[in-house]
Amino acid sequence: MDTGLLVLRLVAGLLIAGHGVQKVSFRLGGGGLAGGTEEFRHDGFRGGRLTALAAGGSQVGAGVFLAAGLLTPMAAMAAMGVMTVASTVKWRNGLWVQNDGYEYPLVLVVVSAVLALTGPGRWSADQVLGLAGPPWWTGAAAVVTGPAAGLLTRMVLRRPAPSPGGAPYAPAAD
Repeated sequence: MDTGLLVLRLVAGLLIAGHGVQKVSFRLGGGGLAGGTEEFRHDGFRGGRLTALAAGGSQVGAGVFLAAGLLTPMAAMAAMGVMTVASTVKWRNGLWVQNDGYEYPLVLVVVSAVLALTGPGRWSADQVLGLAGPPWWTGAAAVVTGPAAGLLTRMVLRRPAPSPGGAPYAPAAD
């Protein structure tokens, strides 16, 4: 079981971190911070650079911490939050990834939830630091709080639609 959790943490954590790197840099095929900013604006978010930095930073941090098995319930909570936001963006396209659907973010939410509920396993930073084996409610709280925070973030950062007959939305300069 510990080997399986290690592999799951490494693959999912590094993919989540890589997804964040793409939002804020030209590495891993990213469009740099300007590209990340434009992606968020295109997806209906306000906030520009700050939104791209917060999302990218959350993904990098959550992914690295998950991969290391460090503060696993909190890392999983952050990963679930940011990937829940990604799911809401892709929701209109349906489930399947070939249609730019929410399949991939959903898988990362579920994997993060599993890690929050099971813990990181014996081969983890949490184990080395004596943080492994938190009470069951810690994982359960992370599973509820992460997606809820993601949905709240989406509501707060959603750019208002233009009013009927009004001028189209023009984002403020950051």
